[in-house]
Amino acid sequence: MTAAKRVRPTPPKLVDLARWVWIGSALVGLGRFLVQLADREMLIDVLVDEQRQQNITMSQDELDAAVSGGIMMGLLLGGLLVVVYALLANRMAGGRNWARVVLTVFGGVGILIGVSRLILVTSGLAAVLKIPVATPDLVFGTVTMVLDVVAIVLMYLPSVSGYFRAQRSVADKTPRVANGL
Repeated sequence: MTAAKRVRPTPPKLVDLARWVWIGSALVGLGRFLVQLADREMLIDVLVDEQRQQNITMSQDELDAAVSGGIMMGLLLGGLLVVVYALLANRMAGGRNWARVVLTVFGGVGILIGVSRLILVTSGLAAVLKIPVATPDLVFGTVTMVLDVVAIVLMYLPSVSGYFRAQRSVADKTPRVANGL
């Protein structure tokens, strides 16, 4: 017995654009992360500061190994985050409302953090509190925040909300077939 192939309509242009904006935002975020990981001296300084607070001493070889391991783990996590965003964006473009909600939450948190960072920097509070904010980090963060706002707006425009409702009703009417029968 063959299962009938469910044909999904192509997403509206604005939903497809939102998909690519989300993926672009994730890639810009990855770029920001790569710039941070490229500053090996800063990573070593952070590690040395943590050692001092915990009264731990490491040799230079151990420091280098720890930083290299941290960079490798960071690269893996950064790549995984891009994949997660791409999968969610593709599910959203396929009409999955749950993916739209998850992306909205992720984007909302990113926007909140970005606005907070901008307020800290522009008010001078970051300097007073001795919170280091590098210029590239601020630029990448602002670009990511703007992309997130654009993607969220595109996903919730009245002209595309019918697409998500239609996909939900198609999914409700489609019979579920167990694998292997």
